[in-house]
Amino acid sequence: MIKSIVSLVLGGGAGTRLFPLTRSRSKPAVPVAGKYRLVDIPISNCLNAEIEKIFVLTQFNSASLNKHIKNTYNFGSFSKAFVDILAAEQTPENPTWYQGTADAVRQCLKHVENFEIKYVLILSGDQLYQMDFREMLQRHIDSGAEISIATIPVTAKDATEFGILKTDAEGFISSFIEKPAKELLPEWSSPVSEEMQTGGRDYLASMGIYIFNKDLLFDLLLGEQDNATDFGKEIIPYAITKYKVLSFQYEGYWTDIGNISSFFEANLGLTDEIPKFNLFDESKTIFSRARMLPPAKISGTTLERTVIADGCIIMAKKLEHCVVGIRTRIGKDTEITNAYIMGNDFYQTLDEISAAKEENQPPMGIGERCVIKNVIIDKNCRIGNDVIINGGKHLHDGDHALYTVKDGIVVVKKGARLPDGFVIGK
Repeated sequence: MIKSIVSLVLGGGAGTRLFPLTRSRSKPAVPVAGKYRLVDIPISNCLNAEIEKIFVLTQFNSASLNKHIKNTYNFGSFSKAFVDILAAEQTPENPTWYQGTADAVRQCLKHVENFEIKYVLILSGDQLYQMDFREMLQRHIDSGAEISIATIPVTAKDATEFGILKTDAEGFISSFIEKPAKELLPEWSSPVSEEMQTGGRDYLASMGIYIFNKDLLFDLLLGEQDNATDFGKEIIPYAITKYKVLSFQYEGYWTDIGNISSFFEANLGLTDEIPKFNLFDESKTIFSRARMLPPAKISGTTLERTVIADGCIIMAKKLEHCVVGIRTRIGKDTEITNAYIMGNDFYQTLDEISAAKEENQPPMGIGERCVIKNVIIDKNCRIGNDVIINGGKHLHDGDHALYTVKDGIVVVKKGARLPDGFVIGK
């Protein structure tokens, strides 16, 4: 069964709502949890489900994403498994770039048609969840569905932000509405489990995860809907009126990393005693690039609800509610609260650190006696001594040379240099 499916992971568009994290990289390439990239999540879900034919469709700011995939997913000469990049390309038949999710898949069908498969799994590259796609595929087959859509029960408050699907008693989708107004919601409830009903989660939101019968996908994209550019807005509403479209209800943790606030919340949620997104479940391993880094070294630091990746050197006074990425260096007497520090791509040598200090430039990492709160620090930043970053609702949203403020969260831009004594939001 699982050998008869290929997965297409959509590499995402500009990701403007995650700016400045997407200034020099695509959304799926944004680092999460201190050592992974967002694209590792859907790929890992596929590999855990023994799906071994995976294409990643890339276009916008794709160099970092392409490099990560090339350096990470190598299965050896004796395996038929692969994770291949399908970059947007102009051809004599099609001189345009990808115009949307459906158009991206349409342009890549020529790479799929020669595989002896029956099903195509279409995934987003920028969501955080752990799902067993074997269960979804088995339900798709057993029900005789032609298309299956993963759905998640949501509350009335959240339903107005999603595409909402209405199902019959057998789980087949009868209608669809995009971001319904609050007064329309009573007409759009669907059968859900008792646990979901108790939590007021009576509405089924599309997760943007689809299984298509291969032949139908080709017929839709190359025939019936050959001008459609988007799955959620065009292909799915059309297909519901003509074909058997099944809702596969998922009741686990799922978040669409749509903006800085949700990204910040999702990462800091990993510090919970029992996180909703569980990195420690060996049956749901998150795969990523293997780095030969030393263990983290910590001296004189009080740690509270903090996750620390490999290769860090930390001498801070206190870290509370923090995710600390690979190769991070933090100086003495520094206090950091509510922070995601992405880490560094390389170490500076001792000579380089000494040279930086002689030139009155901060070395890589975070200096001494800093006080930092409510912040995301992107890769390869240099933050000097006695720096104060006091993020919070008292700050106005805005984009500055070295940092951006969104929803009270200060995002220090990739490679930024904050000199000694620099202050944000004191």
